[in-house]
Amino acid sequence: MRILVVGGKGTIGQAVVEKLHEHELIIAGRTSGDVQVDLTSVSSIEMMFKKVGYVDAIVNASGTAKIQLVEKMTPEDNLVAVQSKLLGQINLALIGQKYLHRGGSITLTTGIMKDDPIPGGASAAMANGGVSAFVKSAAIDFTQGIRINCVSPNVLIESYEKHKDSFKGFVPVPAERVAMAYVKSIEGKQTGQEYQVY
Repeated sequence: MRILVVGGKGTIGQAVVEKLHEHELIIAGRTSGDVQVDLTSVSSIEMMFKKVGYVDAIVNASGTAKIQLVEKMTPEDNLVAVQSKLLGQINLALIGQKYLHRGGSITLTTGIMKDDPIPGGASAAMANGGVSAFVKSAAIDFTQGIRINCVSPNVLIESYEKHKDSFKGFVPVPAERVAMAYVKSIEGKQTGQEYQVY
């Protein structure tokens, strides 16, 4: 399979790439990888697909949100998650579907914060919930055999030290376990699913 992995140099992305090493992989990132893309820009996403061409699977393991208490949050703070984690992923799917071979798949990323809130996580939770709802609904619209799923990871063991103050009491999971959910989405047959790795 020819697989595009957006965010392939991140912690989750690298674990996904390792699990998919037997496939032909194209790594995309904002500043690194085989091709560059800014998910907040429709034209950048379109340009990336014109360079990459047709693929069998699209994976997104990237997205940004500002961690900010609601009482201090501004509309501009919230837009970070809207433009990147929410609309960026949805636009990746909307544009990317035209570059998928029949029977191809799209895998997006949500996160535990929509189900298990943390202080300052409302904006990320909103984006995660929106992506999850989009995936569930979009799955019934595809008529050319395209599948769409998302993976919702817990905080990772690999980055827990950095984020432990925000995730007190959470039991972190290894990136390798999270990566297996992406493999299930790509190489399996299910659609409209959110694979929660909590």
